[in-house]
Amino acid sequence: MKKATIITAVVAVVAIIALIVINRAGAKKDMQNLFVEAKKGQFDIVVTTTGELQAENSTDIRGPEFTQSRNIRAMEIKITDLVTEGTEVKAGDYIATLDRTSFDNSLKDELENLVTYETNLEVKMLDTAVTLSNLRDQIKNLKFNVEEAGITLQESKYEPPTTIRQAEIALDKAQRSLEQSIRGYELKVEQARSDMRTIKNRLAEQRQRVADLQKVLSQFIIYAPSEGMVIYKRDRTGAKRKVGSSISPWDNVVATLPDMSTMISKTYVNEIDVSKVKTGQQVDILVDAFPEKRYQGTVTSVANIGEQLPNADAKVFEVIIKINGSDPILRPSMTTGNKIVTKTIDDVTYIPLESVQTGADSIPFVYLKNGNKQIVVLGESNENNVIVEQGIDPGVELYLNTPEKPEEFTKLLGENLISIIKEKEKAKKEEERRANEQSRRGGGFGGRGDMMEMTPEMRQQFRNMRNGGQMDTAAMRRFREMRSNMPQGGPRGDSLRQRTVIQGQQTQRPPNQEGSQARQPGQEPTVNR
Repeated sequence: MKKATIITAVVAVVAIIALIVINRAGAKKDMQNLFVEAKKGQFDIVVTTTGELQAENSTDIRGPEFTQSRNIRAMEIKITDLVTEGTEVKAGDYIATLDRTSFDNSLKDELENLVTYETNLEVKMLDTAVTLSNLRDQIKNLKFNVEEAGITLQESKYEPPTTIRQAEIALDKAQRSLEQSIRGYELKVEQARSDMRTIKNRLAEQRQRVADLQKVLSQFIIYAPSEGMVIYKRDRTGAKRKVGSSISPWDNVVATLPDMSTMISKTYVNEIDVSKVKTGQQVDILVDAFPEKRYQGTVTSVANIGEQLPNADAKVFEVIIKINGSDPILRPSMTTGNKIVTKTIDDVTYIPLESVQTGADSIPFVYLKNGNKQIVVLGESNENNVIVEQGIDPGVELYLNTPEKPEEFTKLLGENLISIIKEKEKAKKEEERRANEQSRRGGGFGGRGDMMEMTPEMRQQFRNMRNGGQMDTAAMRRFREMRSNMPQGGPRGDSLRQRTVIQGQQTQRPPNQEGSQARQPGQEPTVNR
């Protein structure tokens, strides 16, 4: 019985494995034999980005204003308490509390200094009063001396000349002593007045310092300036402020109260695509929280200067998209998917990117349903499709992917188009050469003039060259239009879709090393026969 159970279990496992293998093989075959039709109509070229909803206008909830006083040393202040984000508040409602420990200690020290200044003023006033009183008494005594000397001189008029002369000298000394005492008194008065002014000014400054500290400390409990929903402020690193975060005198915004009647999507576009994005372009917007909803928007601003986001290597440019109309369900910080329509081309034939294959000589072609291969002249592309300028008519059926047995497709159509493809490549190289010459005339590599005029791809190439690499103008052009000019592929042919990796933006995969040898002069093009 036990042996039979084991055999049954083994048979079941083998059957399951066989079904999985068969299903996978069938699915692979179905994918290889999936057909699509060449379509004709409007073709949109888009730049896809991820953004975050924000209110176009908002009211800042600020901490203390240190700039109102030069007497307070600027420093960062920690947030010790903060209402929950998303809280609906009214004007005057409590928002946050800041750590006042350091400022309380400072206020204590300044109050002690204030008492010292007041005491010094009182002591100075008493000392000055005593000193001046003594000087006034001295002056009175000297006046008496002058009067006595004058009387002595009058009584000696009948005395011998020597006695009279002595009396005159005594009067003169008494008068000079009186005059010196008066001048000394006047100087003491001026000195006392100056000292008093200095002490009073210092006292006034100290009182102002104390008042400023008390005023700032009164702002350590923060209240809502108006009605709205509390949204935490993001700092320079992009992190939201919370309990334990710090604000500074240069950035004292704790939270905001957004006006949600007008919303924007703040996004970033890589330097490869930013040259395509212009103000006024239309945008299709999806909100992750409401996938069934669709919104329309308009590009309102594109940053002129790139920046490097945290934990990212590539430079990006900030783009602001204004959402048309309003919807009460939209909230700040919601994630958006933005498709910026950078260009619209009417009445063209286009096919999926996956359908396009390339041979060893970079000639693009497709596998037709009728068993032939067709060379195609490609134009611009978007994230899903590419324009076919020549080689395919609307309605023609072709393989979506490389067929199961590509070696059976022996007949190659459209070889007359190879010269056109080569001419297009030549024209691209010539355009690139002219652009390079123009940039050199504008001041050389790295100058402000040429860097402002060059595309982001060209700037990257110049940076690579400065770092010791070789400048390849054709490569720069291909990088800028990577989806319309295919690199060399392998013996079975790489699809155009396989050479693009979409991670919020399109980047280029290095070409397959197999089959990448350049075609010698006079050699016929090899297209995966």
